[in-house]
Amino acid sequence: MHILFLTDNFPPEVNAPASRTFEHAREWVKAGHRVTVMTGAPNFPTGKLFEGYRNRPWQCETIDGVNVVRVWTYITANEGFLRRSLDYASFMVAATIAAPFMAKPDIVVATSPQIFTTLAGYFVSRINRIPFVFELRDLWPESIRAVGAIQNRRLLDGLERLELFLYRKADMIIAVTHAFRRNLSDRGIPEDKIHVVTNGADLSRFVPMTRDEELAGALGISNKFVAGYIGTHGLAHALDTVLNAAELLQKNGRDDVQLLFLGNGASKAALQERAGKMRLANVTFLESVSKKDVPRYWSLLDASIIHLRNTELFTTVIPSKLFEGMAMGIPVLHGVRGESAELVKKADVGLVFEPENASALCDNLIKLKEDQELRCRLRSNAISSACHYDRAHLAGQMLDRIKDLTIAGDR
Repeated sequence: MHILFLTDNFPPEVNAPASRTFEHAREWVKAGHRVTVMTGAPNFPTGKLFEGYRNRPWQCETIDGVNVVRVWTYITANEGFLRRSLDYASFMVAATIAAPFMAKPDIVVATSPQIFTTLAGYFVSRINRIPFVFELRDLWPESIRAVGAIQNRRLLDGLERLELFLYRKADMIIAVTHAFRRNLSDRGIPEDKIHVVTNGADLSRFVPMTRDEELAGALGISNKFVAGYIGTHGLAHALDTVLNAAELLQKNGRDDVQLLFLGNGASKAALQERAGKMRLANVTFLESVSKKDVPRYWSLLDASIIHLRNTELFTTVIPSKLFEGMAMGIPVLHGVRGESAELVKKADVGLVFEPENASALCDNLIKLKEDQELRCRLRSNAISSACHYDRAHLAGQMLDRIKDLTIAGDR
């Protein structure tokens, strides 16, 4: 079977969509299938091309057996709605134009969160007369409403009509949470074509590790209790809450606790500026690192921080960084309501606090720092629970759904 996968992000980019797509595609190749990924030149999140790449109409490479076709896109940093929309739309157009010049696939999979990529998937499916799978990683444009990035209701309503059109036209929808499946079902999408394949972690890369003391020393955080946020610094993450918790810790004289931010995003510059004005000596900001170095930085953490805005939409999501932290055996301080909070509590892998409540985060940081027995229990539970979210196994689940669809189409 030849699978064509359309995605706006792919390695060497290191965000969640890039990792999930690559790790699934790699497993499908191992299973004996041909996989072609169509994407753009790597530039996320800074809008600067990665070393060794150019923004060309067509360039090809092979990564771990996966055929990668990179098309020209309008490149911009991950900030500003208009420019990002031009980025998304340019990939949609380029992918649609390029697809007929490739060997015909048996199926096309296109991933959200934004729907321009999935719209390209629909166009490619119609051109080639092949099944179309919509991989649903985020409810977009509902997430735009949640963070207030667009105020124009007519535009948002139009995008929502387009979203529903694509759900109806998709031959299959693969959602990453059960809450997404319920949301679509409540909006009239037939349940029998919606399947859930959750996020997970590559257990061959994310494993329990002792702290990298050389790196900790270089960063000046040796002999500290380190809690870290690793990932995109975006509007949805409301990371001012973490800075406010850092301020409370500093006022309480808890200089034994250090907060580490690793990554980039639309909010990072503002966060750094605010931390400077607050004179927070207990906060360290780091730039994104390469995919192979990410576990090394995870090893620095005594606790991971996961946080999203306190809004109803985010009760439906499960941040993928949760599974990477679990695989590393790192207890989580979890500021997200809903399905992911229930997972954390049921597996007993961390402490849940109310989103956007800096005092609650501060209290839980101190609690985890002071209670070694609690940390050991959470660490043990995290490691044992991670096996249920092995990316290789989840890739197999998704492949089974795809094969079912192609078999049904042959009948």
